[in-house]
Amino acid sequence: MTTEVDLAAPLRIADLSAARDPVRVVVGAQVRDRVTRTRTFLSEVLGEDRAVYGSTTGFGALVGYAGRADLRDQADNTLAHLGAGHGPDLAPEIVRATVLVRAWSLARGASGVSPHVVDALAAMLGTTFVPAVPRWGSVGASGDLIPLGAAAQALRGRGHAYLDGVRLPAAQALEKAGLTPLPLDGRDALALVNGTSLTTAATALALSAVRAAHRAAQALTCLLADLLGCDPQFLDARLLRAYGHPGAIDVGARMRQVGAGLVASGERPLQEPYSIRCAPQLLGAAEDALRHVDGVVAADLGSVSDNPLFFPDDDLVVHGGNFFGQPAAFAADLLSMVVAQVGNLVERQLDLLVDPHRNGGLPPMLAAGPGQQHGLQGVQLASTALIAEIRRDATPASMQSLPTNLHNQDVIPLGTQAALRVFDQAGLLRLIVGSLALGLRQAAYVGARTPTAPGCARVLAALVAAIPPVDPDRPLDGDVRRAADVMDALEPPLTPLTLDGPS
Repeated sequence: MTTEVDLAAPLRIADLSAARDPVRVVVGAQVRDRVTRTRTFLSEVLGEDRAVYGSTTGFGALVGYAGRADLRDQADNTLAHLGAGHGPDLAPEIVRATVLVRAWSLARGASGVSPHVVDALAAMLGTTFVPAVPRWGSVGASGDLIPLGAAAQALRGRGHAYLDGVRLPAAQALEKAGLTPLPLDGRDALALVNGTSLTTAATALALSAVRAAHRAAQALTCLLADLLGCDPQFLDARLLRAYGHPGAIDVGARMRQVGAGLVASGERPLQEPYSIRCAPQLLGAAEDALRHVDGVVAADLGSVSDNPLFFPDDDLVVHGGNFFGQPAAFAADLLSMVVAQVGNLVERQLDLLVDPHRNGGLPPMLAAGPGQQHGLQGVQLASTALIAEIRRDATPASMQSLPTNLHNQDVIPLGTQAALRVFDQAGLLRLIVGSLALGLRQAAYVGARTPTAPGCARVLAALVAAIPPVDPDRPLDGDVRRAADVMDALEPPLTPLTLDGPS
């Protein structure tokens, strides 16, 4: 069943995720009326010879020069010089989410675009068409100019695009998709590129992925504590209320739901290592940070990101800086720090789990036959590499401002770089989470105790049902991804727990 997105309704992260596949985008009468009204207002303004950036002028640092007289020719004047991107093409799900964000912003009726532009974006999203957009080139200051320029050109039948996952010349992809090349004038072209839709889309998709990993880390921490027989007092509600941080209090409550009924073995040290004992404090701090990012993403998804904006009721054309992606830049950098520290926690938990000196006597590397088999040894090595990769790239991008564009853009947020980076990091974090989940499944096979908490038992049952024990050794890359899938989809009730063990 095709998902429906109404451009008159608030835009949600779930809509962006759904847009990776064809979606039905509704352009209703309310949207069409306000877009048409503002377009009519733009025509009146231009008829009065009022200055309108991008319609009567050059662009960026060349604003002091007249643009091309023919408004249709002005579209080329906007887009041709932006064909300067480099690097690999962006992931299709990011590009399609970007187009949806741009369509929603234009549908607010403040950008002065032709109604057929919104219709064209909606039609594209109903197919598998994806503009080929280069990764590198945006500084996120005057919008995501270069990547959105590539998207606009593909919709015009220039450059390249994907259809059903196959990269083709854009004109050919449009024809095969049943779409027609998009005619643009100067205002249409500028409105397509003069916003931070790529930054917003990538940050939103990354946030969704990090949220999933954060939830999984809470459940897996409880399962780890149960399999090892840890004392659950580190989750005590009174303890966390005294700590005073809302995120820790709420995370602790959720973890107590999963770990309800956990009975300590009495064989562990009085105080566990910090990767267990301080998990609610760490994951709680992450929750507080994620709530800030939630707010920024929600504001961005409800934002008109463009310049200039048109207000027909007030007879105003207002030039300003609503294309400046600083909020998302800060949020994406904060999200990157969350990824790095949650990744640190999960990787250290896996290290603890495979160590016979700390895991309660389970075999080293959880190998079913140590020496003849090596269990999770390769997975643990890969997890170390993954967290090192995340940490290496965690330097904030939003403070790396460089003047450009003849000092017209003398401060820049670099939010696009921050957003695309954390999108990649979120994918690596998911693999680290999957690695720990696989390790816990294997621990149950090589001698860990049966979980005492029903919630932990349900988590383990889902992993046992999806992943066979590692006996004998086999390549485990697919199993890591499958374990991550299980954690993404985990919803109660699950099948009763059935443990198996080495023969």
